[in-house]
Amino acid sequence: MAQNFIGQRKTVNYEKRQYNAGTQNWKIRQDAQGRIYFANNEGVLVFDGSYWQLYPLPNKTIVRSLEFGSDKRLYVGGQDEIGYFSPAKNGQLIFTSLKNLILKADQEFSDIWDIACRGNEVFFRSHDKIIKYSNNKITVYHSHSWLFLGTYQGKLIAHDEQKGVLTYANNQWHPFIDKKDLPNGFYITSVSKFNNTSSLVTSAKDGLYLLTGNKLKYFNLTGLGINNHQHFSAATALDDSTYLVSTYINGIYQIDKKGNVIENIGKKEGLQNINVRCMYADANHNIWLGLDNGIDFIAYNNAVKHINPLIFKDGGGFSTALYKNNLYFALSNGAYKLPVNSAGDLSYLESNFKMIAEGQTWNMAVVDGHLLAGRDDGIFDVLGDKLSTVYNSTGFWTFKSLKNKAGTTLIAAGSYYGVRLFEHNGNAITDKGSVGKYYESARFLQVDDDNIIWTSHPYRGVYKLNADNNQVKTYTMKQGLPSNLNNFVFKVKGKVVIATEKGIYKYDVQTDRFKPSAQFKKIFGDRSLRYLQEDTAGNIWFVQGKSLGVVDYTAGPTIINFPELNNRILSGFENVYPINANNVFVGSENGFYHINYAKYKQNIHPLKVYIRKVKATSTTDSVLYGGYFTYVNDDGKQMASNTLTLGYTWSSLQFEYSSPIFEEQSNAEYSYLLEGFDKEWSEWSKRSEKDYTNLPAGNYTFKVKARNHQNNESAVACYAFNINPPWYQSILAYILYLMVIAGILYYLYKLQEKRHIIKQQKELLSQQQKNEEEQKQIAYLHQLELERSEKEVVKLKNEMLQSEIEFKTSELASSALNLVQKREFLLKVKDELQHLQKSGKDMVETSEIKKILRLLAGENKINEEWEQFSIHFDKVHSGFLTIIKDRYPSINQQELKLCAYLIMNLSSKEIAQMMAISVRGVEISRYRLRKKLQMPTEMNLFEFLFNIQRELMR
Repeated sequence: MAQNFIGQRKTVNYEKRQYNAGTQNWKIRQDAQGRIYFANNEGVLVFDGSYWQLYPLPNKTIVRSLEFGSDKRLYVGGQDEIGYFSPAKNGQLIFTSLKNLILKADQEFSDIWDIACRGNEVFFRSHDKIIKYSNNKITVYHSHSWLFLGTYQGKLIAHDEQKGVLTYANNQWHPFIDKKDLPNGFYITSVSKFNNTSSLVTSAKDGLYLLTGNKLKYFNLTGLGINNHQHFSAATALDDSTYLVSTYINGIYQIDKKGNVIENIGKKEGLQNINVRCMYADANHNIWLGLDNGIDFIAYNNAVKHINPLIFKDGGGFSTALYKNNLYFALSNGAYKLPVNSAGDLSYLESNFKMIAEGQTWNMAVVDGHLLAGRDDGIFDVLGDKLSTVYNSTGFWTFKSLKNKAGTTLIAAGSYYGVRLFEHNGNAITDKGSVGKYYESARFLQVDDDNIIWTSHPYRGVYKLNADNNQVKTYTMKQGLPSNLNNFVFKVKGKVVIATEKGIYKYDVQTDRFKPSAQFKKIFGDRSLRYLQEDTAGNIWFVQGKSLGVVDYTAGPTIINFPELNNRILSGFENVYPINANNVFVGSENGFYHINYAKYKQNIHPLKVYIRKVKATSTTDSVLYGGYFTYVNDDGKQMASNTLTLGYTWSSLQFEYSSPIFEEQSNAEYSYLLEGFDKEWSEWSKRSEKDYTNLPAGNYTFKVKARNHQNNESAVACYAFNINPPWYQSILAYILYLMVIAGILYYLYKLQEKRHIIKQQKELLSQQQKNEEEQKQIAYLHQLELERSEKEVVKLKNEMLQSEIEFKTSELASSALNLVQKREFLLKVKDELQHLQKSGKDMVETSEIKKILRLLAGENKINEEWEQFSIHFDKVHSGFLTIIKDRYPSINQQELKLCAYLIMNLSSKEIAQMMAISVRGVEISRYRLRKKLQMPTEMNLFEFLFNIQRELMR
């Protein structure tokens, strides 16, 4: 029959529906970061304290074994499959099969039941093969039946059904324990350390053995009717020099070094299944059980245990007292007694509770050698298993010892209606009446060193009662208290103090007022406290809100909190009963809690926290980091080479994190900081994930830390990553922008320069125009002067030209007149000659000849006058006759005359007279002239000659 202890360990049941994998779990391991791995029917199951993750094998077979190798890989064996899990680039575990290294003839091997590592070598055991993996090579060791593979005192051993136990050395299996030295049908199921020289061996049906050297010695188990021939599946050592052994049909047993069974843990003690396939002690010395259906966690190393046996009937725990080797418990439904036969951890006392009285019991305390019980129906003296009535007219809360002026020892008892005094005379306790006119409920009562009674009422203030003169005085806000409400009187460090909403206050005798305690101000500040209790070591236990804590003075005042008891203590009737460092009892809503405070402090170890997953959320989610960096079994620190660079479209990220606080995961709190984005650490929260959306481009490091006590934080876990800017914010884009900006600036500069030049030109032009206007004005004025002068000059020139023209014209006229005179002369000569002819004389007189000679002499003068005429004509007409003669050399003198007369615009008749020819002769001469000038027939001769003259005049 199972032995029950009063302290109930916390057992957590994980059902299949919670971890969402196979029912059976065959092996358990833990990595360096604290994650737990299970060989499960559906693959490798991983639990990090908050989340479960299943990694199936490629062939979807049962995983019956797993082990971490020296290379920090997780080696796994399934059905016809061996290999290892290691992180992919994104930190997710991926499986690498080693089966392809095995010769085809050996590739069928069914289940892999055990995996063991020896240095860099990894061994896998199936029913008929042991497969060694080393240096990327496979070696197979055959047997008709391999029954077990494991390690013993640093050696690798295997159980061969035909040869016995073998040990591995120099690439060979050597005999270690011959089959004939083993019990018939002996089948090893596990080998675990027992001490420095021996190991504890469990078997399938032959019980337990101690293996020392190469000798097996039967290890008999006794107590609680244990069956030594049942199937034992595993064994593990505990911190208290005891051991746990698991079975297929009776849960687990706790045994000592002599084989005495201390406890049997089964369904009654919280297991969900008593078929235990495997067992594992984690880094915190708590126990994991792989069951035939489910997984159980037992907080074996937990220093906080619940005391709530069936006899308590879930009653609220109000008080505890140790008296004459018995523990007494005051509950809402009665008073109970428990024999104490141990001086150690009292949570291991046998659960032999006995009710000594029914009904509401508020308090049990030892006063002046008496165990008094304050109940709803009075005050009682506890005598063994019976209650002796002291006073029963009203209910009583509490009692304290004091002395009056006469030196008489009295008991001050706080009741429903004031404070009543009792005198202790030998074995008798007599009533001495009430103290003064004080009729308030006195649930909180203390006596100071001057034997003054102090009580408090949560809604009315604090009261001072003098038992010698029955004086009563009330203290409220007027006397220095921070409020009239929630003031509670206690005695710590030898002084009566008041726990208030604003910290701890003390009484000042000189001013007869209350003021904040400087001593406790440094420790508690302005905390709102409801309860204070000093233990034998001088530590102060306190209640703030619904949370329990202690100020530990071992190495200076340090506050230690108990999050395990948050919202579990008896609110409003808080009570702590510290016996010693190993035994502190705390009243709860259902029974009590036992705290092994010394062990609790030992268990406060540095926490671990890790980032289990990083996801980028966009149109589709993508896992960027799956919780692992380089190896499975490493410290989880990120290397620079693992820093991921993301595109801008992946700027929304979700971080999931966890801490392996398996015994009290609900108390884990987290604080995070995204370096490069957040300005400070977040507030502590129980949330184990954080989302960031639309992060700008930059370099980031996500940091997270965990705590389970206000002064026990983990190291910081980090994940660094970079987010690239969008293309329009890239370096190339910025270079392009700079070029464009430079171009625009250059363009603007040039435009401005052009505008400036244009402006300057306009200003210059304007100035020029202004200057020109001024110049014009000046020129105009000057012009006026010039014009006056020029007019006079022109007038003079014109007069001179006019005189010259008139002179030339007169010369031309004279020339023309000479020509006419010549003509007349010729006519006269002609007439003279004709006259001589008509005279009929044969001889001509000398006088007549002389007359004709005088006429001819006048002809030369006429010719000279033509020469003079042509010279004057060219001067007047810009060398017209010379140009005509040059252009048209065939023209004779007679035709030049015709040209001159035509330019002078003479008529044909006038020309005929001038040339001494007929008008008809003039026309003929004109015709001949046209031909020599090669004129078009349609052009007028005058116009042709005038055009030539006009050219010369330009």
